[in-house]
Amino acid sequence: MIDIKNLTKSYIIWWVPVMILKWIDLHIDQGDFIAIMWPSWSWKSTLMNMIWILDLPTSWEYIFQWTNVANFTSNEQAVFRRDKIWFIFQWYNLLPKLPAWNQVSIPLSYKWYSYNKRKERAIEILNSVWLWDKINHTPDMLSWWQQQRVCIARALVCDPPLLLADEPTWALDSVTWEEILQLFSKLNEEWKTIIMITHDSHVASYADKKIYIKDGLIDKIK
Repeated sequence: MIDIKNLTKSYIIWWVPVMILKWIDLHIDQGDFIAIMWPSWSWKSTLMNMIWILDLPTSWEYIFQWTNVANFTSNEQAVFRRDKIWFIFQWYNLLPKLPAWNQVSIPLSYKWYSYNKRKERAIEILNSVWLWDKINHTPDMLSWWQQQRVCIARALVCDPPLLLADEPTWALDSVTWEEILQLFSKLNEEWKTIIMITHDSHVASYADKKIYIKDGLIDKIK
């Protein structure tokens, strides 16, 4: 599904080039559930943004479903993000005054769905993440774990082949994060590919494969 080879990323800091990601090679098959283990202070979001093509590396080769996306134009990148990958944000990024169903329906507006079709699909997805009684609730009426479920539903509404999750349990207690991780396992059983970045070994234990990154390099794969 995904082959990334020789990914590097450098920044200029005080006029000196500093390489923060070094020759990263990733191979991900359809249906994988992968945890990328990373210290919480390092450049984890940078790597996720590059898989999502929201940020570009200094050099790489990136094959997604047999298509080389490394040289996409900005318009092609936008279509790629819309159709192929959706992001489950660490900070949720919900709009404060919109009800849950409307939050979830936003990606469908980029695909020119009618209002009724957007609402119907959003409610269907909210039902699948056990929020059938919260469809008209705004974020201030939802707990953190319910907001996370809305975020997950928004990522699922366009049925992308790949989900990226950045520290998806960071703000949740241990009971609630088990529910979120069980939901991820359920999605994975339905053949959804998931890449999750975390620094918590218990969270990572739900994944089938763990990739450990240290000092910008892949340290080991288990």
